[in-house]
Amino acid sequence: MALAACGSDPAPEPVEQIVVREPGAAPAPVEAAGDIVAAGRKAFAMCTGCHVAKAGEPSAAGPNLYGVVGRAAGSLDDFAYSEELAGSGITWDAASLDRYLADPQAAVPGTSMSAGAVPDDDRRAAIIAYLETLRE
Repeated sequence: MALAACGSDPAPEPVEQIVVREPGAAPAPVEAAGDIVAAGRKAFAMCTGCHVAKAGEPSAAGPNLYGVVGRAAGSLDDFAYSEELAGSGITWDAASLDRYLADPQAAVPGTSMSAGAVPDDDRRAAIIAYLETLRE
C-alpha cells in the first residue's frame, strides 16, 4: 500500500486560480523584465469587459480597439462615441493613448469612458505596446 502513494500517479490536472486582492489594493505590477507586448496582452484583460480587440468584430460597450493606433478618435461606424471624443481631433498614437488611459476625463472632458483609467505607468505602457501590434 505504501508504494501506491509514492508518486506513481501522473501529474495532477492544472487548476484554475483566481487571485483576490483587498479592496483598494494596487494590482500586481507588470513584469518589467519580460516581453512588454505579452505583459500588455495580460494587462489588457481588464479592458475586455468593455472592449474587443479583434479584426472584424463588432464593438461592445466600448469601441473595438483593433487598429486603434493611427485611427482618428470617434471614427468607428458601429460605436456611439460622446460628442467630446468624436470632436477631439485626436489621432491615436502612443502619447495620446498614454494621456487618455492615465485619466480619460482629464484628457477629454465629457468622454463617455467613465471607468478604465490605468494609473500605473508600466501597466499603461504595456497595454499601449500591445495595442500597437493590433493591425494588419
